[in-house]
Amino acid sequence: MSIDDVSTEVSSLYREVGRAEWAALAAGIPNPLTETEVIQLRGIGDRLNLTEVREVYLPLSRLLSTYAENTKRLGAETAAFLREPDTTTPFVVGVAGSVAVGKSTIARLLRELMSRWPGTPRVELVTTDGFLYSNEELERRGIMHRKGFPESYDRRALVRFLTDVKSGAAEVRAPFYSHVRYDIMPDAHVTVRRPDVVIVEGLNVLSPPPTPNDVAVSDLFDFSIYVDADESEIAKWYVDRFLALRQGAFSNPNSFFKVFAELSDDEAVTTALGYWNDINLPNLRENVAPTQHRATLVLRKAADHAVESVRLRKL
Repeated sequence: MSIDDVSTEVSSLYREVGRAEWAALAAGIPNPLTETEVIQLRGIGDRLNLTEVREVYLPLSRLLSTYAENTKRLGAETAAFLREPDTTTPFVVGVAGSVAVGKSTIARLLRELMSRWPGTPRVELVTTDGFLYSNEELERRGIMHRKGFPESYDRRALVRFLTDVKSGAAEVRAPFYSHVRYDIMPDAHVTVRRPDVVIVEGLNVLSPPPTPNDVAVSDLFDFSIYVDADESEIAKWYVDRFLALRQGAFSNPNSFFKVFAELSDDEAVTTALGYWNDINLPNLRENVAPTQHRATLVLRKAADHAVESVRLRKL
């Protein structure tokens, strides 16, 4: 079977919804966010606005809440069938995609939107950055240059975290990652206390398990989203973000990247493209993009960051 045949078979598992058709699903749904809130949620380089929220993410959040409510109902009915107490656990959503594709903004936005729905008032967001090995450990393993690749994460710790969440533990703690320090903060944690929904955002959250006997992170998801765009567009967004960070976060004297703050524009572009071509593009091609077909829903972005189409896996 050829690659094209496999692609066709995978595509047949999804229903393709164009932007206009998807936007029509928002009819009659009030937007709970203000323009100020939207601006605060969007990441560097993102062009998220109220129109995009209304036409793309309101329908998506409503769909997610429908899935969450029905999953909870199924859990209660199953417990009743087994004559057991209802022990329904949090609904877990995974958000995957390349560096600089905007998945962090989408995860933050969905947290805010879903928390406004009556059935899911308590929504937590956890990023897989916290499950990266410390810089010291990456150096010890000789893979500091592969930070962000699957082997740079403590996958077992992430699986244990999600297993505890899905088991209904009263309190579960995740490590905290500082983007200023570019490292794990040993004395800081993110605490999750039995929310209605947990959103897990990261590059490799849809990766298959390393061996057939291992549990995949995505095995613990109830719904998953992959954010897609052309490689050339993501590369531009990555460079633009690097230039913006050079003027902002990189200028912080405590920043790991402070050495880049004094680069000229040309030097900064060259540096950013070097990181993209040597690290992020190979990781996208080898590890991130191949997991797209494992997602429940795929958001396809155009050059202006706007979502142009949605693919939803058929039930």
